[in-house]
Amino acid sequence: MQPIPVRDALVVDADQDVKDLLVTILKPGAWAIRYVMTNWLALQAAKDKAFELIITSEKTSGKEDVELLRAIRRARPHTRLIILADERTPDDVLAAMRHHAFSFFSKPYSLQRLGEMIQFATEAPLWDDGIELKSATPEWIQLEVRCQIRTAERLLQFIKEIVELPDAEREEVGLALREILLNAMEHGGGFNPNSYVQVEYVRARRMVSCRISDPGPGFTLDEIPHAAVANPAGDPVRHAAVRDEMGLRPGGFGILLAQKLVDQVIYGQHGNEVLLIKYLPQTTALRAIHSQGVA
Repeated sequence: MQPIPVRDALVVDADQDVKDLLVTILKPGAWAIRYVMTNWLALQAAKDKAFELIITSEKTSGKEDVELLRAIRRARPHTRLIILADERTPDDVLAAMRHHAFSFFSKPYSLQRLGEMIQFATEAPLWDDGIELKSATPEWIQLEVRCQIRTAERLLQFIKEIVELPDAEREEVGLALREILLNAMEHGGGFNPNSYVQVEYVRARRMVSCRISDPGPGFTLDEIPHAAVANPAGDPVRHAAVRDEMGLRPGGFGILLAQKLVDQVIYGQHGNEVLLIKYLPQTTALRAIHSQGVA
């Protein structure tokens, strides 16, 4: 029997929780994990050897780790790098996306979510061209996203780090975007990795909007019996049987859930373009106005 090739990971100054998480995902015998203490040592190691996965230290800033990312990608352009940061700015996250970081987490973050992202990184054969920034400021982001579930999850983690909203509003916007994005990828793009969904995020003073446009032919709401939003009043789960007959994954609550989480869900004429709008609480809107220097 041929021996299983060992895959190499490089981890910078990890705390014990991260080390414990890594050994449950990067199985000994299949992965060799090398630990170093500083970004400089990580760069030297990456120049000497190709690592499939690099994870930075949560004790450094997002800005420092983006500088490491830039340097590593000059030497090893396809290395999967996950940034853990003690602090970050939206500009740091956008720079990480522009230079094709695999993901970005700042404190406090969920170890479970980090574990999921590390697992995605170990499974992704094609990844570094899956999220393409077309235009990017913290207030207005335009991008194209490959129609794959793992790419959607990567994008949603980046957006979570960029969006500066109170926790409740950020969670609601993130969940609504996730549901509509996966719908667009599944029904508009057929989860075809050669197809892309266009996503636009705009943060205005008093609202946040997300526009999702897919490559499919579109639909109208009365043509989607596989979605909960089309269920008759007396049969709230009829769509589940329809989905089973069509061979679709369990679900169908995306549109209905999005309508509950944001203030408006607006479809374009052809049904393959959706606009999500979330109005901000007055105190949040006032903070945004003051931060932009408006009296």
